[in-house]
Amino acid sequence: MNIRLLAIGKTDNKELQHLMDDYTRRLSFYIKFELEIIPDIKNVKNFSESQQKEKEGDLILSKLSPTDQLILLDENGKSFSSVGFSQELQKKMNSGIKTLVFVIGGPYGFSDAVYAKANGKISLSAMTFSHQMVRLFIIEQLYRAFTILKGEPYHHQ
Repeated sequence: MNIRLLAIGKTDNKELQHLMDDYTRRLSFYIKFELEIIPDIKNVKNFSESQQKEKEGDLILSKLSPTDQLILLDENGKSFSSVGFSQELQKKMNSGIKTLVFVIGGPYGFSDAVYAKANGKISLSAMTFSHQMVRLFIIEQLYRAFTILKGEPYHHQ
């Protein structure tokens, strides 16, 4: 299985980017992982919230292949413990999915078309975090999940 993370807009914070690069490198020892940045929409101030979600949604959907399994990072998604998340990833790998795609949407969430295409939603927390921090958190949790599955000492109970 391959894992892709799609995110709207570049990471401006160099420290966060450094940490993301570190966990991406670590994760590469376990699975093929790719972070793909979808550029911010130009002239966004000329669009309503709904129009912005539609335009971002079109860009997200254009990055998917028909066999991709799409998981949205959404505040209303299912919450997992780190061990529970690792077990969910194991189920996905066992089911023969070729590519699992996690998506971090824009500031207003996802369009109806993206929700319709999604195979699931997960929530990292009931709290709100910046989209840039969420990138780091999901990459770290993916890494943590694989160390749990391999019985390595990174995660402590």
